[in-house]
Amino acid sequence: MIEAIGITKRFGSLTALDGLSTRVPEGGIYGLVGPNGSGKSTLLRLMAGVYRPDAGQLLLGKEPIFGDPAAKGKVFFLPDDLWAPQGATLEEMARFYAGVYPAFHWEEYRRLLELFQADPKKRLSALSKGLRRQAAMLLALRCRTPCLLLDEVFAGLDPVARRKVKKLLYQEIDARGVTVVISSHDLRELEDLCDRVALLHRGQIRLERGLDELKQGFCKVQAAFRQPVDWGETGLDILERQQRGDLASLLVRGGVQETLAALERHQPLFAQAVPMTLEEIFIGEMEAAGYDCNDILS
Repeated sequence: MIEAIGITKRFGSLTALDGLSTRVPEGGIYGLVGPNGSGKSTLLRLMAGVYRPDAGQLLLGKEPIFGDPAAKGKVFFLPDDLWAPQGATLEEMARFYAGVYPAFHWEEYRRLLELFQADPKKRLSALSKGLRRQAAMLLALRCRTPCLLLDEVFAGLDPVARRKVKKLLYQEIDARGVTVVISSHDLRELEDLCDRVALLHRGQIRLERGLDELKQGFCKVQAAFRQPVDWGETGLDILERQQRGDLASLLVRGGVQETLAALERHQPLFAQAVPMTLEEIFIGEMEAAGYDCNDILS
């Protein structure tokens, strides 16, 4: 388990993280979402032991990560762009990481070369951003650390490569109980991937929930009516309403069955529940908590 306790990190006059606390449970995927500059990458670097917190503690298990080589050896941090010496090939980077991480698995490395159709002798600097990301994920997975910290891991990947990476992450969790922390500024990117998600804004966690928890208490419905409806008379707690002609799309605080029953009293032409996106769920939660989502999610 990774635990942040009252973490503050400053860079000159900029406070990147401000008293942040959270716990990342073992053996799952924890998502960090938020706009650019919200503190996601800084938090990952603290978790990796790259930065020392100015205040608070960052623990892996019960031990501080910063300054502890044993703790750092349990974490692989993949930044938004893989660092490599000028002219280095994938094979040379594999040898480098094998010297740093004793559990590096050469047989699995060769297997992933075939899966990603990667040329181990090609210079990384000559690859596109998407191919560099694939090469970086290949190395990260084969270092076989208990914890993976991935910053914007899907940036530049095509849909096929994204599907491969997601499948491999699930396999690592099932086989070895790996803990994965993924940052993204795009809520939709983490849809159906994370077990738990935290929304960062201005260096603080504004909302943290398991995905199952997020889905409870809110629903989205679409309905059309013969006559105009006075929405105040429906008795529904409507957080957001979009109207296109006769079709109304509603984000409601409440369960599906009671929402549809309330709409039926107004004799709709039809009324049905529709799937909610992660972004819509977060908007519902944040507005219920009194935050301005136009500011936080922009």
